[in-house]
Amino acid sequence: MTKSKGEAPLSFLAQTDERQTQLVIRPVRTEADYDWALAEIEPYFENVPKHGTAQADRFDVLAALIEGYEAKHWPIDPPDPVDAISFRMDLSGYSQADLAKLIGSRSRASEIMGRKRPLTMEQAWKLHHHWNIPAEVLLRPYHTGRA
Repeated sequence: MTKSKGEAPLSFLAQTDERQTQLVIRPVRTEADYDWALAEIEPYFENVPKHGTAQADRFDVLAALIEGYEAKHWPIDPPDPVDAISFRMDLSGYSQADLAKLIGSRSRASEIMGRKRPLTMEQAWKLHHHWNIPAEVLLRPYHTGRA
């Protein structure tokens, strides 16, 4: 196990079934640390720890460390508004006619989905409010055929 330079792993003793177990946690700053954390968390997927135990707490901490490292090193950009609408339609079984009903016009729905016209604030609000698409996704700039 490789430690981050200058970092000592954190460890604590957990009382489990009348025995003490040492649980080690350390920062995940390097690829080696990340590989260590993945190897440490893997057994928990085979044997899910019981809620409220030291092992469950350790699982949660390892998952948070891994998530933080991945978000920093391999960020995933949110989809553009049209892709988000399309995904919601596929996921929820909505049709373009449902979109037209929501935003008030069949031609507007077609223009939006064809990337010929951007969403208005009112349309974005309706999509957020009624279809639960995150507002920050709907308000992102995206390419349309308009100059």
